[in-house]
Amino acid sequence: MSVTAAGSVAKPGAVSWLWRRQLNTYPESGRRVFYLALTVLATITLYYELYVAGAVSPLLLAKFNMSFTFFVVTLAFGNLIGAFGSLFAGLTDRVGRTNMVVGGLIITGIFVAFILPAAPNKWAFVIEGWAVGAVEGICLVATPALIRDFSPQVGRASAMGFWTSGPVVGSLVVAVVASHTIGVNPSPSFWTHEYHICGIAGLVVAAIALVGMRELSPQLRDQLMVTMHDRALIEARAKGLDVEAALRNPWRQLLKPDIVVSALGISIFLLVYYTAVGFGLIYFTTVFGFSVKDGNGLGNWNWGLNVIAVILFGIISDRVRVRKPFMLVGGAAAAVMLVLYLEQAGHGATTSYYHLAILVGILSFCLGVAYVPWMASYTETVEAHNPALTATGLAIWGWILRVIVFVSFLIIPVVITSVTPLVSYGGSIATWAAGSPRYHVAPQYPALAWAGAHPQVVATATKYKAQLVDAQKLAPELAVIQKNPVLFAKLSSYSNPAQIPPALIAQAVAAAGGGAHGQAILGQIAANKAAIQSVIAAGPQLQSLAPYATELTALSKVPPSVIAYVGAHGAKVAAAAKNGPGEWKDWYWICFAGMILFLLTVPVMRGRWSPAKARADEEAHEAMVQAELARMSHVGA
Repeated sequence: MSVTAAGSVAKPGAVSWLWRRQLNTYPESGRRVFYLALTVLATITLYYELYVAGAVSPLLLAKFNMSFTFFVVTLAFGNLIGAFGSLFAGLTDRVGRTNMVVGGLIITGIFVAFILPAAPNKWAFVIEGWAVGAVEGICLVATPALIRDFSPQVGRASAMGFWTSGPVVGSLVVAVVASHTIGVNPSPSFWTHEYHICGIAGLVVAAIALVGMRELSPQLRDQLMVTMHDRALIEARAKGLDVEAALRNPWRQLLKPDIVVSALGISIFLLVYYTAVGFGLIYFTTVFGFSVKDGNGLGNWNWGLNVIAVILFGIISDRVRVRKPFMLVGGAAAAVMLVLYLEQAGHGATTSYYHLAILVGILSFCLGVAYVPWMASYTETVEAHNPALTATGLAIWGWILRVIVFVSFLIIPVVITSVTPLVSYGGSIATWAAGSPRYHVAPQYPALAWAGAHPQVVATATKYKAQLVDAQKLAPELAVIQKNPVLFAKLSSYSNPAQIPPALIAQAVAAAGGGAHGQAILGQIAANKAAIQSVIAAGPQLQSLAPYATELTALSKVPPSVIAYVGAHGAKVAAAAKNGPGEWKDWYWICFAGMILFLLTVPVMRGRWSPAKARADEEAHEAMVQAELARMSHVGA
C-alpha cells in the first residue's frame, strides 16, 4: 500500500481498499473533520441500536411475558458480556480500529433489523440481544480511540464532546422516533416496528462507513499530539518509532491507580444515566402515569439538553484549557438536581409533563457538563502513561463501566419490586377500574373502583349472593310475609300442608291479594319455602347491603372474567402503586451516592485546575516542539 497524497490512501486493488484503511500521513483539516464526523455518526448509530429497547420496554415485557426482574437481569448479563467485548477491543491498539467498527455496524444492523424482530420467544430475543451487546462492546471502545487519534489534546474536549453526543444523540433518536411513530395505546407486538426502523438506519450508516472510514497508521497514532502544530514533528518521528516496544505489556503499563480510580468514579457517576436509558420509560409510565408516547417525549428533553451540554462545554473546556473545574461543578450540580428530581416520585398525576421535563433536562445538562471534560481528561491521563495504548486504556474504562452497570442492574430488582405487577397487570386494571387521571379517561367499569374502596360490602354481597338473587326474585312473596308475620308463622307451624285448616288458608289467600292472584302468591311461598327461609335468616346482612343496591347492581354487570382478573391481581397492583415511588427514590439515592464518590475521584486525574497554568504548559510544549524540529533539521542537514 502506498500513500499518494496527504491523508489519502492509494487503491491497491479493486476490492482490498475496503479493508486497507490506514493513513500514513496526518490528514488535512477538512479530511480530519470528515473522519471525526463519520466516527461520531457510527457511534450515534451503535447507541441507537443499543438503546432502542428502552423505547418499547413496556411492550416487550407484555409481548414476551417477561417480569421486570427477568428483563433487568438479562440486561445486566448483556452488560457483562459487553464488558468482555470492551476488553477485546484493547486489541485495536495492535490490529487497528476501523475494520472492527465497520464490521460491527454491519452485524448489529442485520441483527436489529431482521433477526431480533423475528425472535419467537423471550430467550431467543435475550440471547440475540447479548450477541449484539458483545459486538457493540468492541465498537464502543474503538470509536473513542479513533476520536482521540484524530484530535490533539488542545481540541480533545470538543472532539470528545461530539463523540459523547453519540450515546446521547442515540438516546435522543430513540425518543424522537418513538414519540413520532408510537401511538397512545400501541399493541405489544408493535415493538418490532421500532427495531425495523433502527436496523435499516444502521445498515445505511454501515454502508457509508464501509466506503469512507479511515484510521491513522500505528506510527502516527502511537504518539502524543498536544496541538496541530505537532503534526510535522509526529510525522518526522513516525519513521523511527518502535511500535512493538510501545505496545509491550499493555495491561501492566496501564493498570495504575489514576486510570482505574477515575474509570470507577465515572462509572458510578453514570448510574443515573444508565437508569434513564434502560428504565426511564418504565419509570415515567408506572410512577407518573404517562403514556408510552409521552414518556418517550420526556426523553426528548432529557437527551436534547444533554447534547447541547456535551458539545458546548467540550468547546468551553478547550477554550479555557482545563477539565477538572467543569467535572467538579457539573457533578455537584447534577447531584443537587437529582435530589429535586427524585423528590417528584409519589406525586403521580399531579406532576405536570413540563415540570418533570424541565427537571429531567437540567439534570441531564449537568451530567453533560461533567462527563465531556472527564472523557478528555481520561484520554490525556492514559496518554501520560503511553499514547500508544489509548484503546487499551479505553478498554479498561469500558470494562469497569459495564461491570458496574452489571452489578447495579442486579441490585435494581431487589430495590424496586413494584414494576412487574404494574407493567404486567396495571394497564388492564387501570383501563377497567381506574381509567387515566392524567389523561382524563373514565374507567370502563367504575363499579370496580367502588368495589376496591368497599371490600367488606363486596365480601358480604358475595357471601349472600344466592339470598340477594332470591330476595329480588321473590320480592312480592316476601312483602306479603313481612306484612303478615303472625299469619305466616301459624302456616309454617304445620309440617303437613294437608292439615292446615281451610279457614286459615282462606285468610292467607286474602292477605296475599285474594282470588287467583292470592292463590298464586301462596303457591310460590309454598314452592320456595327453603329459599324464603334462607332470605329471612340473612335479613340483617341483606339489610346492611340495601344502601349499596345501585353500586352492587352495576358490579353485577361486570364480566366475571374481569372480576376474577382484578381479584387475582388487583391487590398486587394497588400495593405496587403505593410502594413504587418510594422504591424508585431509594434507588436514586444510591445514584446520588455514586455522584458524590465521583467528585472525590476528580483530583487523581491529570490536568490543571488553573487556566493560566494550563496555558503556560501549552507554551512550554510549543517551545519544545520547535526546538525538537530545529534539532532534527540540523541533524538532517
